[in-house]
Amino acid sequence: MRVFWRKGGKQYARCEPPASVCRTAGGRTLKCTGRRAVTAAIEFRNVSFAVSPQRFLLDDISLTLEEGTTTAILGRSGSGKTTLLRTVNRMLEPTSGDVFVHGQSIRNADLIALRRSMGYVIQETGLFPHFTVERNVGVVLEAQGIPRQQRTQRSQELLSAVGLDPSEFLHRYPHQLSGGQRQRVGLARALAADPAILLMDEPFGALDPLTRAEMQDMLRALMARFKKTVLFVTHDLDEALYLAQRIVLLSQGKLIADLEPAEFLRSRQPEIEAYIHAFHRGAQQAAAPTEGPA
Repeated sequence: MRVFWRKGGKQYARCEPPASVCRTAGGRTLKCTGRRAVTAAIEFRNVSFAVSPQRFLLDDISLTLEEGTTTAILGRSGSGKTTLLRTVNRMLEPTSGDVFVHGQSIRNADLIALRRSMGYVIQETGLFPHFTVERNVGVVLEAQGIPRQQRTQRSQELLSAVGLDPSEFLHRYPHQLSGGQRQRVGLARALAADPAILLMDEPFGALDPLTRAEMQDMLRALMARFKKTVLFVTHDLDEALYLAQRIVLLSQGKLIADLEPAEFLRSRQPEIEAYIHAFHRGAQQAAAPTEGPA
């Protein structure tokens, strides 16, 4: 079955299985899924990042992220997860290959405009300690010259969206917040300029299990509401299964898998099976029958 992408009555691309990706004459990337041709928000084309001729943190990664979806990156420490994430906003420049955002090479993009077009959330939140919550949320808007009244209104809207009462939290400082509250403020700040892309580097890794579950529920609801393209680095398989439509597994800088959650769990690839076993061995042991007294 051929798949056609049309706009304004004109044909822009045609995909035939087994090809999964095709491009328009203008270079815009389309990912073909079944009978749909969907627009790629982020595309890694043969991306490598080397720190020496013998050591690659990323090794020839090719990957396409569909617009409006959440993709989780899994892997051991040192597998290249954060390195891959940071190539998207050019915090790191690939040694070879290229990254495309909405069909345009980031190498040709204005760096400040590129970074302002993406939300960025990290584990430590990166809040300015001498700014109030209101100013922390609106700091990107302030840099863009948005008037104070509009910044305040946007901060109030987003604090409500992440579950913080503006009347209680707007004028607090980061040191007056719990870890979970700081993460909520960091997420609100990342959404302030309404970016199409959200980059998240283990944002909930330092939280206790109950707070982490609450944050996951909140993020899932926010992504359903705001329809962002999210690239999410995590060590937690259950978190990836709960939040993402695609799961990417990296090992020693190489792409091992790019699968839907159900496909990931069914996979018989040794690296995937080892990862699943490592996370579920407690439940497996608890469910195993125990020997009675001798």
